Amino acid sequence: MSTAPTPLDQAIERCAEEPIQIPGSIQPQGFLLVLDEQTLRILQASENSQRWLGLPASELLGRALPELLAPGVDLRGQLTAVPDEEIFPFHIGDLRLHPEAPCQGLLRVLAHRHDQVLILELEDNHLDSPQGDYYPLVRAFVSTLHQATSIDELLRQSVQQIKQITGFGRVKAYRFDQAGVGKVLSEEADPGYPRFLGHCFPASDIPQQARELYRRNRIRVIEDADYQPSMLVPATNPRTGKALDMSFASLRSVSPVHLQYMRNMGTLASMSLSIVVDGKLWGLVSCHHTTPRRVDFRTRTACELLASVLSLQIEAHESHNSTRQLLDLRQRIVRMLAAMADHDSVSQGLLALPEVMLQFADASGAAIISADRCDLIGSTPPQAQVNALVHWLGQRDGDGLFLSDNVRRDIDLLPELAEHVGGVLAVAISQIHSHYLLWFRPEQRHTVNWAGRPEKLPDMQGNLHPRHSFDRWQEEVRGFSATWSPLIIESVLELRSAVLGIVLRKAEELAELAGELKRSNKELEAFSYSVSHDLRAPLRHIAGYSELLGEIEGEHLSERGRRFLSHIEEAAAFAGTLVDNLLNFSQMGRSALRLSDVDLNTLVEAIRNETAPDYAGRQVHWQVAELPKVHADPAFLNMALTNLIGNALKYTRGRDVARIEVGSVQHAHETEVYVRDNGVGFDMAYAGKLFGVFQRLHRMEEFEGTGIGLASVRRIIERHDGRVWAEGQPGQGASFHFTLPRPAAAH
Repeated sequence: MSTAPTPLDQAIERCAEEPIQIPGSIQPQGFLLVLDEQTLRILQASENSQRWLGLPASELLGRALPELLAPGVDLRGQLTAVPDEEIFPFHIGDLRLHPEAPCQGLLRVLAHRHDQVLILELEDNHLDSPQGDYYPLVRAFVSTLHQATSIDELLRQSVQQIKQITGFGRVKAYRFDQAGVGKVLSEEADPGYPRFLGHCFPASDIPQQARELYRRNRIRVIEDADYQPSMLVPATNPRTGKALDMSFASLRSVSPVHLQYMRNMGTLASMSLSIVVDGKLWGLVSCHHTTPRRVDFRTRTACELLASVLSLQIEAHESHNSTRQLLDLRQRIVRMLAAMADHDSVSQGLLALPEVMLQFADASGAAIISADRCDLIGSTPPQAQVNALVHWLGQRDGDGLFLSDNVRRDIDLLPELAEHVGGVLAVAISQIHSHYLLWFRPEQRHTVNWAGRPEKLPDMQGNLHPRHSFDRWQEEVRGFSATWSPLIIESVLELRSAVLGIVLRKAEELAELAGELKRSNKELEAFSYSVSHDLRAPLRHIAGYSELLGEIEGEHLSERGRRFLSHIEEAAAFAGTLVDNLLNFSQMGRSALRLSDVDLNTLVEAIRNETAPDYAGRQVHWQVAELPKVHADPAFLNMALTNLIGNALKYTRGRDVARIEVGSVQHAHETEVYVRDNGVGFDMAYAGKLFGVFQRLHRMEEFEGTGIGLASVRRIIERHDGRVWAEGQPGQGASFHFTLPRPAAAH
C-alpha cells in the first residue's frame, strides 16, 4: 500500500533536483567568456568581466576576443593545444589584455569545449604560491605511496601531503558506503578546529546530482563562502537556448544550500578532491579553512594530481584484495562442486563440507532446501522459520537471487525471523522446484558517531536547510548484519549456474539410465512371457501323464512309488501356478491401463466373498473402514488388493482370532490405502526385499506361495504413479500401504 510523501520527502526530492550544473553564475575570483570556436566571438560573458576588461558584459557580446587582447597574442594557436577529447579545463597558457584594459598583469587561461561552445576561464596569475614548483614534493609523495600497506595508510599520507601543500586548517578524507554515508578515515587539523576522525556524514549532505558532479569534475574550490556570484550575460547559451552547462567549469557557482552548510560548519573556504575508483565516486578529500583562502593554479594542479594518484593506488589495492578474495571464493566453489559430483545429490555434497559452505559466504549459518528436505548448518533460525522463508521466496518475482542486510526491514511478513538473524542471502538452484541455498548472518549492533544529528527538517516553504550543529551525535544501530559484498553475490550466482549444470547433467544421466532400464525391462518382459508361455505345454504334459500313470499303473506301484508320483503331481501343479503368475506379472507391464472410478468398498467386499472358502472354519475379525472412490484400472487394482488381503489371511493362519483391517488416509495429492493384520509380521531390516520377485521372508513349508504376489502389487501401483511400502514387527503383525494419485478436481 503506497503512502503520501511527507514534507521531508518532498523537500529532499526538491533538493535532489536542484540544477547545480547550470547555476547561471560564477565565483568572482576570475571571469568567464563563452566563445564561438570558429570565429572566437563572445557569446556570453560574466558580469564581473568589466573589472578586468573595462567593458560591461553586454558590450562584449559579438566581439572577437583577439581584439581585446594585447597585440601579438596568438589565441587561436594556443587553443590548438587543447586536445579534442579533453572535457576538463586545460591550461592553454598566460596572456595579457589590450593596453587600455584595467588589468595589465598576466592572466591564467583555462579552456574546455562543452555544451557546443568554447568556455574560457581567466584569473590573475600573480596569486601563484611563493613555494614555486611543487614537482619535487609530488614526486617524493608518489614514490612513497607504493610502500603503503593499506588504504588507511594511503589516506593518511595523502591528507598530510595535501595539508602541507595547501595550508588549509583542516584536511580530512572519507569514504562513502553503499548507502552514500561518508565516514572520516583520516584527518589532519590545526589547533582549534573541530575533529571528525571516525565520524559519519549522512548521505543527504551530498545530493545525488552533486555526487555525479564530484565524479565527473575531480576538484572543486570555494575561496569564500560569502562571495557574491557574478551572473552570465545573457542568461542562456545562444547555441542551445538553455542555461549554460558548467559541469566542468572551475569557477562554477555553488548551491546556496552548500554555502550555508559551510558557514554553519564554521568554514569559509574549502577545496574538495574526488577519489574515483573504477569510475565510481569512492570518497572525497575535503579541505576547510575558517577564513577566506585563495588557492592558486599550481596548488590546485598539484592537489588534483595527488588525488588522481591516490585514486589509482586505492584502485590497485582494492583490485589486489578483490583478486585474492575472488581466488578464495573460486577455490571454495571448486571444492563444493567436487563434493556434489562425488555424491548422489547437491544436498549430500554440501553437507559433506559444512565449514566450506559457511566460509564461502562469510556466514554464521546456512540451509540447503531440496524437494522434501531442509538441512541446516551452523547457527540458523528454527526449521519452521526457514521453511516459512522458503515459502515467502517462492511467492516473489525475481531472478532467483534475494539478499538483505536487514531482515526486519525487508521481510516484514516474517517478523519472527528477525529474532534469529540480521541478514540473509538466498539463491534458487532449480528453475522448476523450490530448491534453495540460503546463508544467514547475525545482527551486528553498533554505535555510529555522526558529525551532528543527521536528520534535516524543511522550513515553512518546504525547503531543506543544512543542520547547524556538527557536534558528535551517537546513534545505536540495530537490526543490520554485515553487508553482502558484490564479490560474494557474484560468486553465489556463479555457484548457482554450476549447480544447475550439475543437476541438468545428472538429470540427463538419469534419463539415459531410465531409457536403458525401460528397454531392458521390455526385453525381460518379452523373455518372461516367452519362457512362461513355452513352459506351459511341458508342464501340462507332466501333470497329465502323472495323472494317467496313477490311474493306469497305480495298483501295480509300491507305496513308495505312489508317494513319488504324488510328489511329481504336486510339483507340476506348483510349477503350473508359478508359470501362470509369471505370465500375469509380465502382462502387467505390457497391458495398457484402463482407468475409471473404482469403489474400494465394493471391491474389498467382492474379494472377501471370493476368498471366503480359504478361511472357512477360522475366526477372522474384519474391520473395513468407509473407503473412498479412486481413479484406477479396476482389474489391476483388484489383483493388487487380492494379493494383499490374501497375504493377510495366510500369515494370520496361526492366530486364534485373525484381525484384518482395511482403511485409507486422504492426503493433499494422493489417497493412501492400507491392509493391516495381526499375523507373524517380519523384521524391518528385510523390508526392502518384500516387493522383489521370488523374495520370501518365510519358509515355504510354513507358508505356501510363489514369491511373485507382492512384486505384482508394486508393479501395479507404480504403473498408477503411486508408492508402496510395508511396516511390521516379528510376531506382531504387518501393514501394507499403497498410494494412488488423486484427480486434480479432488484436491
